[in-house]
Amino acid sequence: MTGLLPPLAERLRPQRLQDVVGQQHLIGPGRPLQRAFEAGRLHSFILWGPPGVGKTTLARLAAQVTKSQFLVLSAVSAGIKDIRAVIEAAQALRGAQGRGTVVFIDEIHAFSKPQQDALLPHVESGLLVLIGGTTEHPGLQVTNALLSRTQVYALEPLSKADFAHLAVRALEALELPGHVLDEEAQALLVSYADGDGRRYLNLVEQVVVAAQAAGLLKPGAVPAGQAVHAPQDMQDTKTQSGSARIDAAFVQASTSPSLRRSDGAGDHYYEQISAFHKSVRSSQTDAALYWMARLLDGGVDPRQVTRRMIAIASEDIGNADPRALQLALNAAEAVDRLGLPEGELAMAQAAVYLSLAAKSNASYMAWKQAKALVRETGSLPVPLHLRNAPSKLQKQMGYGAEYRYAHDEPHAYPAGMGCWPEGLREPGWYRPSDRGLEIQLREKLNWLRSLDEAHKKGSKTGRG
Repeated sequence: MTGLLPPLAERLRPQRLQDVVGQQHLIGPGRPLQRAFEAGRLHSFILWGPPGVGKTTLARLAAQVTKSQFLVLSAVSAGIKDIRAVIEAAQALRGAQGRGTVVFIDEIHAFSKPQQDALLPHVESGLLVLIGGTTEHPGLQVTNALLSRTQVYALEPLSKADFAHLAVRALEALELPGHVLDEEAQALLVSYADGDGRRYLNLVEQVVVAAQAAGLLKPGAVPAGQAVHAPQDMQDTKTQSGSARIDAAFVQASTSPSLRRSDGAGDHYYEQISAFHKSVRSSQTDAALYWMARLLDGGVDPRQVTRRMIAIASEDIGNADPRALQLALNAAEAVDRLGLPEGELAMAQAAVYLSLAAKSNASYMAWKQAKALVRETGSLPVPLHLRNAPSKLQKQMGYGAEYRYAHDEPHAYPAGMGCWPEGLREPGWYRPSDRGLEIQLREKLNWLRSLDEAHKKGSKTGRG
């Protein structure tokens, strides 16, 4: 192994569809991409999934099976000029040899609308078979016009079984026996890879190079039964010898864990924060803690999580338990003052409380209806009796004339006095639930309505 060699992940890139690891829901027998590859008739499609799961490999194989020219563009750096160059190359090849062109656009979500539109006529005419790769949701980042001309296939992170297949191939390529990694070392590498095959292969190569550089490992030269441990000054944990060669302690000493998939702004963040929110709403305490741990482990700013907690306290709990909002605010303040990891405890405390608090979205639903009515009815004038009258002229105009001061009324409630613009009636938006404090709020609201009814009938009612 020399420094001039391509990375192991590139050396092991599959050259046949049957060698691709994972994605059997797309390339397994009878599956859509397997049928298309077997027939040699490709359609344009977008591969949506996390890094290191085979997007580029599948694009290369698509060109190979159709004997097409394969061109690659990176949407991060390519512009309209580059797109035109691809189109001209495709036209020249078709005119000269009658061959087609497969163009792979990596991170296609980074293309602007004009850039995506520039591809449309050539995808529609069949000059180009477009294969897009993206880690972001295509429905949010790719134009509807381009989506209508392509199929979207979702790729999945690699599984433990997939990584076991990769381990065999990697060690064969490195001229090492298949048992050179013990079970704990393999499990740790899989954990570090987090579903990313490219990351896994690079980690395996890194560990092997470290072992060889330390003189602990040579291809095919490790006696059976001897374990490769981290040197004593590198060890953080005690290791045990056995039939394996590289153990977890050496993996820890020669690598570092990567952050899990959570980008703080893209799909992974929104999927995970949604899972956290819905776990809290569903009163699933352990699930809420799990998703919160995933978010923090992935490097998400904890303030993004505490902001979501504050929103949950009002949207999903509301007046069923007003203490929830205060606890969420307390957690946010604790994180601001302490940072991590100390602030995590306040976050966990709040997540558990929010999960178990009585739930009500009554305030949230009432607010949505209020905003909808404002949009519908516009700027209706404020009733005269609700207007202030700081000047003599305004008093003469009747401002505040029929206003009744609540504290001067029985029960501090001006029964029958409306506070709505003329022509609008009390809609009854706020409907307290039968949970938590809202049970009492519902009783209070019903009683106030009874006072209004009594006032209408001209009767007097007394209740303390």
